[in-house]
Amino acid sequence: MTLKIFMLLAFAGHVLCGITDCLMAYTPDGRFEFSIMKDNQKMSDVFRNMPLKNLIMAMLLGVVALTMTAFGYFGLCNWMGQFSKGFAWGMFVAIVLYLMFCVAHHVLCGTVEWFYVRMGRSEEALGTVMEFFKKTSPTMYVCYLGLLLFAVTFLIAVASGKTDLPR
Repeated sequence: MTLKIFMLLAFAGHVLCGITDCLMAYTPDGRFEFSIMKDNQKMSDVFRNMPLKNLIMAMLLGVVALTMTAFGYFGLCNWMGQFSKGFAWGMFVAIVLYLMFCVAHHVLCGTVEWFYVRMGRSEEALGTVMEFFKKTSPTMYVCYLGLLLFAVTFLIAVASGKTDLPR
């Protein structure tokens, strides 16, 4: 029963995280896309009326959302422990990497947008936030590497017949 509650909490956390991503990506003047990052005029147009409170809320709720997802991932690690301690520990280490770095990445992305808007959406602001984004992008790589390792470890455990799930 506890695992089911943890999984529901994790599901809600993933939904909330999607909502926070929308708070960062959808502005009153359009949708942010990575392809416009090289053109300050397009960036400025998209972020012209972006409320700074949306970005602050997205960062804070993103931390809450990712914390909620942790319950599901750690629940799966605990469940896996009854079948294989090795797979359980592998999943645990992978998801700790994911969660630590994903929280940082989520906050850093919101920070980049917040500073771009707060600095007046100028060419200089874009250069500054792009430099910051590039220098902090390892958080994104480690985040998704951790998630990939978790998924692959879980898949191998199931596919190799180590669990009671069907192959």
